[in-house]
Amino acid sequence: MQEKGEEQLNFNYDKLLPIVKKSKAQPPIATKSHANLVLVFSRHRHYRHLVIELMTADQTKQGKLKNPLQVVEPLDLLWKTEDQQELKFFAAVSKFKNHYQESQVASDLEALKAIVVNPLSLPVYLHDEQLAATINASSLTKIELSALKPEFELNIDERADQFALEGILHLQGKSFALETVELRYQYFVKIKQNLYLVKDPFFLSLMDFFKQHRNQLVLEREVYQNFQEEILDALEEKVKINYSYLKPATKKQIIEQGFDLENEKLIYLTESEDYVLLTPVMRYGALEIPIISQKQIKAKDKRGQMFTLLRDEQKELQFITDIAKMHPYFEEQAYEFSEQRHADCFYMHRKHFISPEWFLEAFEAWRSKGIAILGFNGLKDNKLSPYKANISIKVISGIDWFETAIKVQFNKQTVSLKHLHKSIRNKNKFVQLDDGTIGMLPDEWLQKFEGYFGAGEISEETLRTPNINYSAVEELYEEALLSIDAKERLQLYRSKLAAFDQIDETEVPATLNATLRGYQKEGLNWLNFLDTFNFGGCLADDMGLGKTIQVLAFILSQQEKVERNTNLIIVPASLVFNWQQEIKKFAPTLKVTTIYGANRIKHQKDFDQYQIVLTSYGTLLADVAWLKAYRFNYIFLDESQSIKNPDSQRYKAARLLQSRNKIVLTGTPIENNTFDLYGQLSFACPGLLGNREHFRQQYSVPIDQFKDSRRAEELQQRIKPFILRRTKTQVAQELPDKTEMVIYCEMDQKQREIYESARNEIRDYLMGRSEDELTKSSMHVLQGITKLRQICNSPSLISKEKFYGNASAKMDVLLEQIESKAPYHKILVFSQFVGMLNLVKEALEDRGVKFAYLSGQTKNREAVVNSFRQDEEIRVFLISLKAGGVGLNLTEADYVYLIDPWWNPAVENQAIDRTYRIGQQKNVMAVRLICLDTIEEKIMLMQQKKKDLVTDLIKTDASVFKSLSKNDLLELI
Repeated sequence: MQEKGEEQLNFNYDKLLPIVKKSKAQPPIATKSHANLVLVFSRHRHYRHLVIELMTADQTKQGKLKNPLQVVEPLDLLWKTEDQQELKFFAAVSKFKNHYQESQVASDLEALKAIVVNPLSLPVYLHDEQLAATINASSLTKIELSALKPEFELNIDERADQFALEGILHLQGKSFALETVELRYQYFVKIKQNLYLVKDPFFLSLMDFFKQHRNQLVLEREVYQNFQEEILDALEEKVKINYSYLKPATKKQIIEQGFDLENEKLIYLTESEDYVLLTPVMRYGALEIPIISQKQIKAKDKRGQMFTLLRDEQKELQFITDIAKMHPYFEEQAYEFSEQRHADCFYMHRKHFISPEWFLEAFEAWRSKGIAILGFNGLKDNKLSPYKANISIKVISGIDWFETAIKVQFNKQTVSLKHLHKSIRNKNKFVQLDDGTIGMLPDEWLQKFEGYFGAGEISEETLRTPNINYSAVEELYEEALLSIDAKERLQLYRSKLAAFDQIDETEVPATLNATLRGYQKEGLNWLNFLDTFNFGGCLADDMGLGKTIQVLAFILSQQEKVERNTNLIIVPASLVFNWQQEIKKFAPTLKVTTIYGANRIKHQKDFDQYQIVLTSYGTLLADVAWLKAYRFNYIFLDESQSIKNPDSQRYKAARLLQSRNKIVLTGTPIENNTFDLYGQLSFACPGLLGNREHFRQQYSVPIDQFKDSRRAEELQQRIKPFILRRTKTQVAQELPDKTEMVIYCEMDQKQREIYESARNEIRDYLMGRSEDELTKSSMHVLQGITKLRQICNSPSLISKEKFYGNASAKMDVLLEQIESKAPYHKILVFSQFVGMLNLVKEALEDRGVKFAYLSGQTKNREAVVNSFRQDEEIRVFLISLKAGGVGLNLTEADYVYLIDPWWNPAVENQAIDRTYRIGQQKNVMAVRLICLDTIEEKIMLMQQKKKDLVTDLIKTDASVFKSLSKNDLLELI
């Protein structure tokens, strides 16, 4: 077993040994220093193509090569370097090592350029076939390899009737006649022991041509003229031609041909496939000379004598420099010109060239140096204007606005304000010009124009920013753009509106039948303050603070200030009656006409005799066609949140109305979001918040979506002088402890039809019965009247056998009130009908409003009450009149809504007093909801007439009816 193992080990050892030895003994083909490596140029023995090879050979002490020479495969060296130039060098040598194919000029030249770089600084040898047919040490001659920067000059001399042409090569300050120059390997020139690569095949062909003619081309005079036009003029683009037979221009010839004038500089733009070519041309007199050429100035004087003129090399060099410094690509190309690589123009890929951010700056810089650019709009699919925008702004003070003259020009093309606005509105920096081209607006002006258009409105070719938006004028326009009168007006507004707290006192009109509280006097002062500037505003006092009386006092004060004091007041239908009553009570001297109902007037011929024209929003929609023709003194919109949506028909109709000024009234200027302000203030204070989209982007979105406090503060400062907002808390000391009011609700057609049907039924019953019969059947009458009251709440309360629908004016009003008040107040809602409370309950659940509910069926009464009192998220308490009319202490609430009034207000007062009790530190607002032209309205009138109904607290419903006569009952319905 052991011997066998040793045999196996010996066997493996013997096999591995030569492999190990080979790996140690095998040296690399060349070390990092590439010692003994040389580069050899030769011709292929059969194909006669250029062959370039890497070889290794030892050298003598004198530096001569020794045989044998061994060929090295360049691709083997490729993997031993990471240097880019060395990689290209080895790849290029490999290309010419086996050069059998027909020469490919472009690829061959690129390879030869990489070889001439010679990054390893290898010795270079040429094979001399005359010394030996094969390559060996004795047949190689050492040479210097480099690239040629050719300066080829053509001398033309006149000899009697002939012209002789001779070529000269200038190299490194020396001149060589072409017969002394040897052309080698298709791409090289050999002079003595130097081999030069000529990178432009054109020069090789040209030199080859003249060598074939022994560097002497002689043409007869009659042939020479055509030769000059067809050949020499084209050659001058790259070759300097010396017309030795032409004399320099005399001073007289220079002046005569206009060569003494300023040389004009031109850039011609053309296209070549995907590139734009820029050819710089200097105009000498009437001649245009491409400056990246060797073209000579030749001209004839009036006698037909030819002469030459030297080009202005200094100006041409400056011209090249002015072009080159406008782009890095051009700087590289200008370097190639200086190295005489003989491109004849600048060039740039089209996608880079047609970039306004680049060419506008370049063109502007070139024009400033007197350079004209030609051919720009001739470029394929290019409609861009080659000119930068020239923008001028001037702001003057108009009558009711600041007028801004905006002039935007692209050279001679002026942009209309509408085209400019369209581009800005679409956030597009390009604007259509009248000549069909497209101008580009500077980025720094886009935001400025957006602000200008956002704050004002276009009027023909000017932009008008209303005086009320004076703060925007201050923010948007630099002082240098403002005229003297505009500056003075801004100073006036700034000083007056900044001193908003020191408004002058206005005398309370003697004809006002009331005593104004302190904050109400401030409201009157504020309205008159805005009036002096003809500014509108928003009176945004809390509900119950007396917005109506402040407006009436202001209308009375207008009597002595204006010649025609006819004012339009637009209110929700439910408040028409309230306003009528308030006017009658507080300003009985004001003449009022109400445009409301089916029998309303539908013309305005008698408006001048009235101080108030009262109408509803619904009527406005129907009658706006003729109402808009009359110019009122003021328009007041009550509950102006009705027009908070600028897309609504109410808003659009209101904006059609004419007046000297406008005021909106609301207890809730913002119900849902900041944008609610826009509709109301754009009506009352046109222009204050700019256009709709500007307000949305500038304020509404940042404030509502991103809680931008800076924008909120900015908006607050802008609207501060034009919104007067007082809450109950702020003026609590001036308020009575309890305020009661009525909101009148108007049924829609469906609800009204149901009500009228039930009313006719009970009326017919009453008409067909005597007093005695009615006394005996009082319960039947009571049921009929209860049915009417239920319909006033909602027809769905009587829908046991038949579906009457769920239209409810009261429900609409109540929900609107709850949604606006609940965020800031706790609310009690009372109804005698549990079914009505259930309807409200369902509506609140749908809207996500948290509430407590108490009826006779509630078992955990104390827990329900405590939930309302202690849970801040529960804002509404629904209570049946019987279950909660007494025995509760709910001082957390300060708003009480009574959905359905009944005979005895004392019962209602008991409900109100659930919150108006000891410990209440807020001012209580009690609101009764009454349907117009119904039994509810008649009950209120009867309460005032029959005082005993009010004072007797213990009468039941049945005993009440027993005390009413037949006439009383008929009057009720």
